[in-house]
Amino acid sequence: MAHPKTERTLVIVKPDGIQRALIGEIFKRYERTGLKLVALKMLIPTEAMVEEHYLLDPNWKKNVGEKAIASYLKKGETPPSTDPIEVADSVVVSLKKYMTSGPVIAMVWEGGHAVELVRKITGGTEPRSAGVGTIRGDFVLDSYQMADTDTRAIRNLIHASGSVPEAEMEIPHWFKPEEIVKYRMPHEATLYDVDMGSRAV
Repeated sequence: MAHPKTERTLVIVKPDGIQRALIGEIFKRYERTGLKLVALKMLIPTEAMVEEHYLLDPNWKKNVGEKAIASYLKKGETPPSTDPIEVADSVVVSLKKYMTSGPVIAMVWEGGHAVELVRKITGGTEPRSAGVGTIRGDFVLDSYQMADTDTRAIRNLIHASGSVPEAEMEIPHWFKPEEIVKYRMPHEATLYDVDMGSRAV
């Protein structure tokens, strides 16, 4: 079984994150936790690449549709449809337009419980309900309601893998194996070495 310190997750800074000059702030939030950047590229994805990305998980549509509907109901609002697949289909159309509107930055972060930590730092999918102190909660004011009113994707700066299996599907979609760099940083000794205490002077 692989050690949790080798866990990897995919993060994509979406076009709005780049347009708002938040790249450095986003990097800083992940770096200061101790996670290590092991792959990075900037590109303008094609519609096909975006659609393939979101449909890598066969349950994605159902999950996204149900989450969106539940968010509406929790706020006492009426969802655009009660059919999760119908809601998700409209989300895919909007996402393709959003994600191809300009450059994105795709990256892979590695470290202990990387998927869970990146999700926690990033915040909930809807910025309106994301916690204060998270990237989305601190830097975005968008909501499902505004996005649906304008018939567009929610602008939430970042995509982050939702689970380890999801990350394992998404990373090869964006990166070739040779594009992921293996190296060691000095602070890894403090974070992971079992005998760190024996180095005390």
